[in-house]
Amino acid sequence: MAQPSVDVIVPAKDVGDRIRPALEAVRGQTYPLLGSVVVAASDSETADAARACGAVVVDNPSGRTPTGLNLALARTTAEVIARVDAHSVIPPGYLDRAVQILIDTGADVVGGMQVPVGRTAWEKAIAAAMSSRLGAGDARYRIGGKPGRADTVYLGVFRKSTLERLGGYDEHFDRNQDYELNQRIRDSGGIVWFDPGLEVAYRPRGSLAGLARQYFDYGRWKREFARRHPGTLQPRQLAPPLLVAGLALSIIAGVWWPWAWLAVGAYLLVLVLLGLSRLGSIGSGALLIPPALAAMHLSWGLGFLLGRPSRGRTR
Repeated sequence: MAQPSVDVIVPAKDVGDRIRPALEAVRGQTYPLLGSVVVAASDSETADAARACGAVVVDNPSGRTPTGLNLALARTTAEVIARVDAHSVIPPGYLDRAVQILIDTGADVVGGMQVPVGRTAWEKAIAAAMSSRLGAGDARYRIGGKPGRADTVYLGVFRKSTLERLGGYDEHFDRNQDYELNQRIRDSGGIVWFDPGLEVAYRPRGSLAGLARQYFDYGRWKREFARRHPGTLQPRQLAPPLLVAGLALSIIAGVWWPWAWLAVGAYLLVLVLLGLSRLGSIGSGALLIPPALAAMHLSWGLGFLLGRPSRGRTR
């Protein structure tokens, strides 16, 4: 593969002018064959802001991420497609590095790490929770690790031929569409390649309620993913529903045998200790880490156990 052209696709819903940092970071790339930046916008304010940054805009009235990604993909002409989020900021040299790895490894998609960066107290606490072992398990795109083959990566820089061969993103999935696509790439014999040097800043949710809604959706769509792709669940993905079930059983059993409540106390103690361990790095905001982690664990687990995804469109 000679040096290929690159187009960028960005799904965007109700972000308005807040999309500007993401698009400016793309336009600041030094890659010599960077072509179009295509934004699938769900509203006029976001569309206007994207055009002001020089992006090509396609309308996505559904507001659904996979639909927007496919609409944007249909407007691209380059050999390589970089997927960027409206809330993310790719670093200088990101495209140069990703494309070179794509060439060197023969991979179908290359990606790296999501690095949560908060500004408010809640955002900083949620960022710390998301990037901790208790919050991410062994997911390399969250905690880092050695470069190599992976089950999934954050965002992704793809060979367009691979996306076309597989039919793009599955529009049934409101969440987990990236993981689902990477699963199909691997099932087809392709390579998903993780590189820890591809760090992308991401601004997390700014409230506990928003975080809980986000993780409930993650859990319920992971259940749908498991139904579509049997035998693919990772241990880290089984931990939240097992935790919810275990805590519920401990609380019920504690009515007759109070010692059972020690399991709940032990869980809470672990969360508090993790929060206290981060006092030196983020200050008093570390005291918000325990409720953030609890919201992540319990919402994800409840979503997996109880949630039923709304019926979406198939690809």
